[in-house]
Amino acid sequence: MSLLEIFDPKAAPRPVGIDLGTTNSLVARVRDDKPQVIADCNGARLLPSAVHYDARGAVIVGTPALLLAAEHPRETIVSVKRFMGRGADDAETKRLGTYDFAAPTTPEEAKSVRFKIHDKVVSPVEVSAEILKALRLLAEDELRTVGGVVITVPAYFDDAQRQATKDAGRLAGLDVLRLLNEPTAAALAYGLEKQQNGLFAVYDLGGGTFDVTILLLDNGVFQVKSTGGDSALGGDDMDRALASRFLVEMGAPEGDHGLVRLALDAARQVKHGLTDHDEVEIELPIVGGATKKIVVTRADFDAMIAPIIARTGVACRRALRDAGVKPEELDGVILVGGSTRVPAVRAYVEKLFGKAPLGDINPDEVVALGAAIQADILAGENAHAGEVLLLDVLPLSLGIETMGGVAEKILPRNTTIPAGARQVFTTYADNQTGFDLHIVQGERELAADCRSLARFVLKGIPRMPAGLARLEVTFRVDADGLLSVTAKETTTGVEQHVEVVPSYGLSDEEVETMLLSALDNGEEDFEKRRLIEARVEAEQVLAATKKALAADADLLSDDEKARVSTAITDLEGAVAGDRTAAITTRTEALDDATHAWAGRRMDRAVARAIEGKNLSDVEKDVAEAAGVDAHVEAHASMTRPS
Repeated sequence: MSLLEIFDPKAAPRPVGIDLGTTNSLVARVRDDKPQVIADCNGARLLPSAVHYDARGAVIVGTPALLLAAEHPRETIVSVKRFMGRGADDAETKRLGTYDFAAPTTPEEAKSVRFKIHDKVVSPVEVSAEILKALRLLAEDELRTVGGVVITVPAYFDDAQRQATKDAGRLAGLDVLRLLNEPTAAALAYGLEKQQNGLFAVYDLGGGTFDVTILLLDNGVFQVKSTGGDSALGGDDMDRALASRFLVEMGAPEGDHGLVRLALDAARQVKHGLTDHDEVEIELPIVGGATKKIVVTRADFDAMIAPIIARTGVACRRALRDAGVKPEELDGVILVGGSTRVPAVRAYVEKLFGKAPLGDINPDEVVALGAAIQADILAGENAHAGEVLLLDVLPLSLGIETMGGVAEKILPRNTTIPAGARQVFTTYADNQTGFDLHIVQGERELAADCRSLARFVLKGIPRMPAGLARLEVTFRVDADGLLSVTAKETTTGVEQHVEVVPSYGLSDEEVETMLLSALDNGEEDFEKRRLIEARVEAEQVLAATKKALAADADLLSDDEKARVSTAITDLEGAVAGDRTAAITTRTEALDDATHAWAGRRMDRAVARAIEGKNLSDVEKDVAEAAGVDAHVEAHASMTRPS
């Protein structure tokens, strides 16, 4: 936000775009016809997609939550996007992880993953809503009021995962204008930025999902030709491959959640380091209390992740085949997602498509920027609103189960959306008085092998011989990729319409109850947030003061030592309580008590640094330090978390 930006209290709420990511999430807005990511007060543009639930009932989101993951692995949910829309018995929930899952007590509960944390149970929708809520507050800090929101989803998200994402937005108090496929969002940002036409492949490898999309950019028309991918494939799998080795080296017993979380964090750290270095050394604790240094080379890491990267190639070749396109016919390959920073991934993409991928776009931000552009267009405020047309497609086929358990496809995959289709069926047996419709999604031939979306019964059909009744089934898919179904018996006019809301754990009533609860407890929630922030700041000040005492206590007079000791005791007592004002006051008191001492510590540090050196040596050290700082800053910009 610029210093001279003036807010009109009567101005309409501003639309924003949100990239709800597996590893990190972002919120962006359009200003002066240019999309830009909204940064927090510290200048950070990426919000780690981590949520911590503490024993006092408070919810912590982002970097502070991520820092608590190793110590509290069961109470800190990361990569929740991988659980969206998944059942409790889904194979994905049983992979390497650190969570306690609540045992389902009913068939309905078995359709949803639920995390057991302290004395309550939370769903992935609720966890995702906390991340979206944090992004909403971040946007409100800059825009004052937030209007409609476009949230991006992987192109290969199915109906259940899309509906879960939309409900998470509602639960966070957002007006969700549309769900936008991530590759399409990236292409939207790229196409308007570069004003470039042509046929492109968007290779999107994030923390937990992979998408590949073949699309045609033609003077503002963004036509998706085909899409493919895997909603359970990403950088997390690379972390898990490396963490499995670390756990063996550590001698970790099976089921030790703390060591699993530590190994996963270490694996992510090594992965980032290998982006710019040929080898990385890391020190890990081993059972028994000792530590062990482990060196991981880029060649070792590349060998571990080769099968993971190869899985992306299968989807890429299928997408090219579906679009009727050969790799040499592409005008470029756009990289999206933090995991595309891994050198082995970039090398694989270049070999697969026969051309170097376009590297002048920030893969972490491009999706959020595209979402912001689409939100602005839908709000009627974008200069390109009349020039842009998005033609997206269905990632998976939609159909119904017919006699014998066969899946009859009504809307095949890669159908351009919004879309509709109608098909007529008849009865199999004499005197049927109803139809049991089972709606499925997937490419398998048998309904049992596809994803079940919904069931409903059309009743009131008069008795007729087999083959005389005529059931007309109409499928309609909206711009978000969500399905509605109408079934009508044409000879009698009996009709039923159903919005296909998959069963993934939250009914409309539950969502509504949560929204009302959020409104009723808004002020209380705000006070809890202030208390948590005050505690976090106080605990940081206490830790820094104690560390300084261990190093430079001799610089304190006896009177100052007594004042600092008293201030520490008072602040520790305040942190144990629940009064925000008391914590803030005691924190300021400790700052005051250590102010003069901090100056003396700085003088000592400077004196030690220049001891025994002449002026030219000092000038040389300062120049070198400035160079190192510049190198570190540049290095950090190239190794953002994937």
